[in-house]
Amino acid sequence: MPTTDAPLALGIIGAGIMGERLLNAIHGAPDSPVRVSAIWDPAPDALDRIAAAFPAVPRVADAAAVVATSGCVYVASPPASHLGYARAALTAGRSVFCEKPLAIDLSEARAFVAEAGTAGGVNFPFASSPGVAAIARWIEAGAIGTPRRLAIAVAFARWPRPWQQDAARWLDARDEGGFTREVVSHFLFLARRLLGPLQDVRGRVDFPEAGRSERAIDVTLTAGGLPVTLTGRVGATAADDHNTWTLEGDTGAVRLRDWAIAERRGPDGRFEPEPDAIPNERLRPITLRRQIEGVVRMARGEPHHLATFAEALAVQEAVEAILAL
Repeated sequence: MPTTDAPLALGIIGAGIMGERLLNAIHGAPDSPVRVSAIWDPAPDALDRIAAAFPAVPRVADAAAVVATSGCVYVASPPASHLGYARAALTAGRSVFCEKPLAIDLSEARAFVAEAGTAGGVNFPFASSPGVAAIARWIEAGAIGTPRRLAIAVAFARWPRPWQQDAARWLDARDEGGFTREVVSHFLFLARRLLGPLQDVRGRVDFPEAGRSERAIDVTLTAGGLPVTLTGRVGATAADDHNTWTLEGDTGAVRLRDWAIAERRGPDGRFEPEPDAIPNERLRPITLRRQIEGVVRMARGEPHHLATFAEALAVQEAVEAILAL
């Protein structure tokens, strides 16, 4: 696609939490490099909510109309529908920015990645996170010495989280939902991008309620050959969502806390945040705007920092290996 300074026409399929967050990020920027060409969701109440919050955004009759009006399509629908919409967009010559996972069936995800080429990216926001950038700088500067081990821990008061209750039907379903797919996948993406391939998954997963998603995981794996411990619990914290990604080396340690806060371990053993660190509620729109910049580069065929389809598939392979334990 030729380079142009005109805003990218971005269509959105799915008017749920993620679709609305992207709209907020786009409309919260004074000079956004994209314009929303259309949005569609099969739920009329979801489109009504968008109409009230963003009256200037065109609402169309179906997914095909979104594809027809767009240069790039953002697929923000539930996972079972991702591939159908992504394939339709790619067939029409559009680029695709998709939520994870690519599909709920690994064989279908593998086939899609084999056929899709490079005209797409997946929304792993850690690819654009200032907190992650700080962690990467520290590692490159030698703050931890030689990396030795990684620990990932996630915890939730309940699942789904309170702000996800409208999507609880699929978010708490064993075949499509769960915190390992929804949350742990982000931290596995970070491990893979900074450390290397995810392999040798072992451990235990607890599914105490028939048909519902997991409530606990205790897993080991490797990332680029480094040992990784991964734990997750529902009901083990009073917080809606608490997480840490902690990389230890032979001379120090760094961690990302609660999605956003980059911290280094000091001589006294305590972790201290980067001076400019801000909580996720304030960081999220900044990160999403950086993701949008990556979407524009991707749609123009330029180098970009977004998660590729291949990276997303590698993360999904690890996630499904965990859930199959």
